[in-house]
Amino acid sequence: MVLWALLVGLSFPVVGWISELPPLLLTALRFAIAALALYGLARRAPDWRPSPVAFALYAVMGLCLAGFFGAMFWAAHRATALSMATLFVSVPLLAYCLGLAARVERLAWRLPSILALGAAGALGLAWADSRSEGAGLRFGLGEAVFFLGCVSSALYPVLSKWGLMIRLLSPSPAVRTFWSLAIGSLLIGFVGLMLEPVSSLRQMTALDALLLAYLGLFSSAMTFWLQQRATNELSPGAVTAYSYLIPFVSMLLLFWQAPRQIGWAWLPGSLLVIVAIVLLLKRGSATV
Repeated sequence: MVLWALLVGLSFPVVGWISELPPLLLTALRFAIAALALYGLARRAPDWRPSPVAFALYAVMGLCLAGFFGAMFWAAHRATALSMATLFVSVPLLAYCLGLAARVERLAWRLPSILALGAAGALGLAWADSRSEGAGLRFGLGEAVFFLGCVSSALYPVLSKWGLMIRLLSPSPAVRTFWSLAIGSLLIGFVGLMLEPVSSLRQMTALDALLLAYLGLFSSAMTFWLQQRATNELSPGAVTAYSYLIPFVSMLLLFWQAPRQIGWAWLPGSLLVIVAIVLLLKRGSATV
């Protein structure tokens, strides 16, 4: 999951290099590339063809992916960056609470404490980043829609763990990743066709196509496969908690590109995130 956080964190500057193209259709293409990359690996599993009930669960998981990315793109121009970063911090805690409801989490004090510590650190990094941009924290329609997207994101690992627990989904991470991405690609693409002009994709350059292929292979196929692989061993709250490392990775990239922006404001959040991840790693090694 540390590798997962590194890949996700490194994908943000790559997204910024792509030309201004329809975001939903780009995401659908990105997920389609990821699904195609995993097809050969998924097909090797003996149970790669899901039952009708399992397919319905994969459809709900794909809907979760479509819901999060759709909400994110819709809210991008209606909510402040600080508000969205703050709301995204709620995903691990939401996953833990939803996991309790689905009985895939255990009621204890240690994991929620680690999640709260990591959330405080991520909020500290978001606050430090917002100081230079002058972004304010508020809650309006855009924030409400993005929060629903965060709920969808938190529900994805819970459904994966629940499907594994009742032996409905394949134990193969590749199979689970393939079907959720394939269905998610269809759902996001359907929404994109209704809301975005397909003709604008003609402006895609060769560099855009290469970057999109990179995002599909590494930032989607690899990251979702790693998440599904971790789901075999970790609870939903623990899996999503590693997302607290993403702003830390983005901070390191910022310092590499603009060293003058290094300041003491980044220190408290960074230390809290590092401590939370170390505690998660110790907790994980203790349960193996």
